[in-house]
Amino acid sequence: MRKFLGPDKYQQTEDDKRVQHELRALGKLPRHIAVIMDGNGRWAEERGLPRAAGHQAGIASLRDVTRSSRELGIGYLTVYAFSTENWKRPKREVSMLFRLLVKMLRDEMQEMLENGVRLKTIGQTSLLPKGVQEELSDAIERTSKNKGLTLTLALSYSGRWDLIRAMQTIALEVRSGKMSPEDISEEVIRRSLTTAEMPDPDLLVRTSGELRLSNFLLWELAYSEIHVTKTLWPDFRREHLYEAIREYQTRERRFGLTGAQLKKGEDVVSPEHQSYVDKLISRITR
Repeated sequence: MRKFLGPDKYQQTEDDKRVQHELRALGKLPRHIAVIMDGNGRWAEERGLPRAAGHQAGIASLRDVTRSSRELGIGYLTVYAFSTENWKRPKREVSMLFRLLVKMLRDEMQEMLENGVRLKTIGQTSLLPKGVQEELSDAIERTSKNKGLTLTLALSYSGRWDLIRAMQTIALEVRSGKMSPEDISEEVIRRSLTTAEMPDPDLLVRTSGELRLSNFLLWELAYSEIHVTKTLWPDFRREHLYEAIREYQTRERRFGLTGAQLKKGEDVVSPEHQSYVDKLISRITR
């Protein structure tokens, strides 16, 4: 599929193609990458600029990370764009963030269509301004048939909110008799979350050096590899993403198994064994 040559005349370089080829050769790529985009405000303050300038500069970072993820063949990219806690920020800044979001959706639409990027959202998007909801709905609909990278924007999102929402959904099923408490398992909880249609992230990238999850994908990140960089989000580019992926490829993901088990080729817990464990735990905790 040809690349969209938009206003910035983007064209992947041969050197970048070589780097991506080397990454594929090094080992398994993450199927799903999640990103906590942090540091826009600090980036602007360090330069004596208004915070809006940092958010504006961060759009270029998201564009480059999205492009490079798609080119590498990453299936899912989920970015923390606006948390429920961000509503506490000054109204002027919040309003500006949504204006930037609308502008980004319009500016990037053609490239998403040209390159098969599917847009999705998670979070309490019903709380967003009506005009923003309409722009998001239109963008999601227009890209719904794309088969390439799934780009998910976490907007007005909270990991705790999503877990509470899932528990409420399950409780209603128990109350209606469709399910008994003993039937509640990890799989039941997983499919009740807003992220049910995507695999859990293999890799979480957090910029600006902060060492916390900030209420992001609390259930889904249980076994994710975490890469923290001191680079502020507006300065984050594909070379930083490549560094995170290289580090990911050096790690041994055991999912509770021992290194010796992995070397023998043993898989993670089988569905039958997991079902037994779930029932055993249920009996113990009654």
